[in-house]
Amino acid sequence: MTINQAVSIRIRDLLIERNMSQYRLEMNSGISHSQMGFILKNRNNSLNFKTIIMLAKGFNMTLQEFLDSPLFVHENLDID
Repeated sequence: MTINQAVSIRIRDLLIERNMSQYRLEMNSGISHSQMGFILKNRNNSLNFKTIIMLAKGFNMTLQEFLDSPLFVHENLDID
């Protein structure tokens, strides 16, 4: 799995877990609707670190909390 796919899955999981809408996440994080769409549909070739920090902020969590998921275990990621 790519990092982009892992981030997309993590966002979807957190939206469900926190009963939050995509719109609310966009407003809380400052990420535009179009950019969020690209992220969720895996059409973004590479996410930058700032965007991941903004996502964590949008969920009102630390970066460490956002990344604390089996999705981000090194062995699960294709980082070539």
